Amino acid sequence: MPKIKDLSKSERPREKLIFKGPENLKDEELLAILLGTGIKGKNVIEIAKQILRKHSKKRLLKLDYKELSEIKGVGSAKACTILAAQELVKRALDVEDNNLPTINNAKDAVAQLQKLRNAKKEHFVVLYLNARNQLIHEETISIGTLNANLVHPREVFYPAIEHLAASIIVAHNHPSGDVEASEEDLDLTRRIKRAGDIIGIEVIQHIIISNNNYKIIE
Repeated sequence: MPKIKDLSKSERPREKLIFKGPENLKDEELLAILLGTGIKGKNVIEIAKQILRKHSKKRLLKLDYKELSEIKGVGSAKACTILAAQELVKRALDVEDNNLPTINNAKDAVAQLQKLRNAKKEHFVVLYLNARNQLIHEETISIGTLNANLVHPREVFYPAIEHLAASIIVAHNHPSGDVEASEEDLDLTRRIKRAGDIIGIEVIQHIIISNNNYKIIE
């Protein structure tokens, strides 16, 4: 198989895209541009063809980093390029994965936490979000007494790392009905936010929920 540089300019994917536009390129030519280079004995177009013979375009969109990087001729850097391109397109088209709920504000978060309104004990719950603010996981970290709840940051962030969350929203209920934050609530919020800063996972907000109200801890 000839190297890309040995092909005429009209057959090279990048040059073809420049002169004819991306809509006139074949699937393997578009993928070849993302891959960039081939491997010994195979140019990038041939690698792209092999990938598309094994994986449909829809299937390719669903492959994660590990699956992509293990494909012969792809590797780590090219897998990152493909995933970044896919994610950018998804965001531009506002595509939601599996109809996951989007959390844009405290009201959206509280809507996912209605079970806390009438709970007789304090529940500390974390909502784990992806980079598009979609809810990918919810976990009850602790169930305490009527007026106390001990939570350690490691228990909050372990699921975040496991589920590759970009950010989290933490919440707990006050069975008393009073949504004012206690000193313990404020201290816990500060500790969790500090831990998030260190790990690189944003703590968007801490919400206190009662049977008929809620309040964000600033």
